[in-house]
Amino acid sequence: MRQWAGGRARSAGIDRRDLLRLVAAASVAVPLASAAAPAYAAESLPGVVKPLPADLFTIRGTNAETNFAALRGTGVLTPTDRFFVRNHTATPRIEAADWKLTVWGDGLTGAPVDFSYDALRALPSVTRTAFVECAGNGRSFYTSQQNQQVSGTAWTLGAIGTARWRGVPLRTVLRRAGIGRHAVDVLPRGVDAEVVTDGTNLGRVRRPLPVSKALDDVLLAYEMNGEPLPPDHGFPVRLVVPSWVGIANIKWVGDIEVSAEPLVSPWNTTLYRLFGPGYPAEGSAPLTRQTLKSAFELPLGASFTAHRPVHLTGRSWSGGAPVRSVEVSTDGGVRWRRARLRDEPRAGSWVRWSAPWVPDRTGPGVLLARATDRSGRTQPETAAHNTQGYLFDAVVRHPVTVV
Repeated sequence: MRQWAGGRARSAGIDRRDLLRLVAAASVAVPLASAAAPAYAAESLPGVVKPLPADLFTIRGTNAETNFAALRGTGVLTPTDRFFVRNHTATPRIEAADWKLTVWGDGLTGAPVDFSYDALRALPSVTRTAFVECAGNGRSFYTSQQNQQVSGTAWTLGAIGTARWRGVPLRTVLRRAGIGRHAVDVLPRGVDAEVVTDGTNLGRVRRPLPVSKALDDVLLAYEMNGEPLPPDHGFPVRLVVPSWVGIANIKWVGDIEVSAEPLVSPWNTTLYRLFGPGYPAEGSAPLTRQTLKSAFELPLGASFTAHRPVHLTGRSWSGGAPVRSVEVSTDGGVRWRRARLRDEPRAGSWVRWSAPWVPDRTGPGVLLARATDRSGRTQPETAAHNTQGYLFDAVVRHPVTVV
């Protein structure tokens, strides 16, 4: 934003006055209950193609959150039928034969280059296991645990999924298109409908990546868990940006602008920055890496029988480094003990863990899980507040009842 205000960055597709107005609004927190769409159980959702059984998903506006308990008994990869859905508008239905990817912009050394679906699939491919997680995952706990006002979708911890993605490295496509040494930003854009908020048309979802990241580990994926991408998850082609916030993982990508100057869009200015006390008026730098989290594979409010052995399970993940260890408390944080890791920790993926427990007293209780990653970072007791509720990383208090 400072570059843009100083004339050193270009706004990609939105009027300057509208963007400044939205930046000002982004710095004001509102009560989550009034800002968030209501949650409810349903078997389907207009704008989403796949079934959404109530035992697997909670509907939140145009989105479907995975019920974390539904992951119990599944492997490291999230089954496609349980993978969360984050839509700004509605899932478009696209025929592969009608689709093309156009790479263009003044950051290229030549004219725009088109890639058909078949041409893209003919390029050398790689397979990568990575999680995709909404930046607002865990947002509801700012309010329920920390009594702080935030705006946005009231996710618990189910706005995440891990899959095995197959596709073409973005750097391969950029180099074939003739990316120049003078290129600065790369802007992928989806072909889903334009987004209108507060009476302002924000255009199609798009968010610039620095060239350094675009040429690193980003994938133009066309397969998910060994099958062609389902419509809700980006068919025919989507970006996978390992360890970065979900908005960077543009679905239904149709064109990529390569720019010789910095770019801004609503998704790296008014959205996906941190606003509030302690942050500049224009917000923090655009969000990149995800944070550190842990979740039990249990419904909130789960019930257990006293003196009967229980096998607690859950998952922990970090965008910064592989998870090194996980601790569990069954007495509200008085005592902690190591959980057993069930997977080899890997960058960009989560690790499953388990811990035995024999409840010894009846009544309400609280389970806690906290992870430490290989960078030495441990989940804190409280998350740093920001008005839009991003990057919640505190230990979640998971209520249970023993009968």
